[in-house]
This record gives sequence, C-alpha cells and structure tokens, in this order.
Amino acid sequence: MAPGGSASERRALLDAKLTELVLFARELCPAAAVEASALPYEDEDGSVEIFPPSGLSDAEEDAIEMAVAERAAQIFEETGLYILCAILGPSPR
Repeated sequence: MAPGGSASERRALLDAKLTELVLFARELCPAAAVEASALPYEDEDGSVEIFPPSGLSDAEEDAIEMAVAERAAQIFEETGLYILCAILGPSPR
C-alpha cells in the first residue's frame, strides 16, 4: 500500500488480507482451526495461526505452512503488510 494511505484504509486492507489468508488456509486444510489477529506486534501488522487436526503428517503440515507463508510474502510485496503465519499444535477443539 502506498505510504500516504490513511490509517483506516490500511486497517481495511489488513482486514481483507487476513481474511484472504484465513480462507486460503481453510481451503488447504478444511479440518484446521484458523485464527487471525490484527493486533500489531513488533514489526508484524497481524498474524494467522493454523491449528491442524491431529493425525496430519509433518510433511502435510509443512506443505500447508509453506503455501500460506508464500501467499503472505506475496501480500507483503504487494502491500507492505507483514503478516506472520504459523502452524501450531493440533487444535484443542
């Protein structure tokens, strides 16, 4: 996003990109719980946490994490928004 954008425009863009990443993660692993946060932390603008179902192999988890991280990198290049994406332990739900 251009540096001249207003705070509300940047927040709307962040919300849209977080939603995009959540939907993408759910497309890759429909059984996963996916949570997004727009709370900034250090240099991050937001984050997406993926909680895969138990029984998913390490290779499957890695493939999901890499695909979501790749999309987050594209978003960074396009908008300057830094969104951290990570797979965490299986969902407690």
